Amino acid sequence: MDEMSELKIQEEDEAITNENDGQKEKYMTFKSGNEYFGLKIQYLNEIISFQTITPIPETERYIKGLINLRGKMIPVIDVRLRFNQEPFEYNDRTCIIVINVKSMMVGLVVEKIADVVEIKEQNILPPPAVGRAGTAHHKYVYGIGKVGDSVKLLLDPEKLLNDQDLSATDKANEMNIDEERED
Repeated sequence: MDEMSELKIQEEDEAITNENDGQKEKYMTFKSGNEYFGLKIQYLNEIISFQTITPIPETERYIKGLINLRGKMIPVIDVRLRFNQEPFEYNDRTCIIVINVKSMMVGLVVEKIADVVEIKEQNILPPPAVGRAGTAHHKYVYGIGKVGDSVKLLLDPEKLLNDQDLSATDKANEMNIDEERED
């Protein structure tokens, strides 16, 4: 391999690394209730418009059911219900954020998408210990991100799902694998 080819490959590797580093501080924000939350963009798979959800019997109230996304069955969680907030009526702004958690696809029903923002590490503070017991969603928040004059509650997607949720997700993923084998 000549020197020019090696240089080009090295530049491409650096560009990929820089792209991944650039994603590191990016957060997709959404509204739930009166608050804005942020998810690291690395968890985001896609955002889809609200669609029919097939209920799953005998699951937690916040697990709305399953959607069929291009032949894959994906469990869907209503974020407001997960945070023990009042339910809201779904409308044309309601959407489903499809995230990848522990190699599993999960949909999150949110009221509306806000924006993609950059939050530098030095602008992320730990969540306050005061008042945590009274607010259910604080156990899912790993930090408070300062964005200009506003704050975003930064979510840990793995904590949004408990062991029961993961087992429902596993079942949906098993269904997807079985369907792929049949094809």
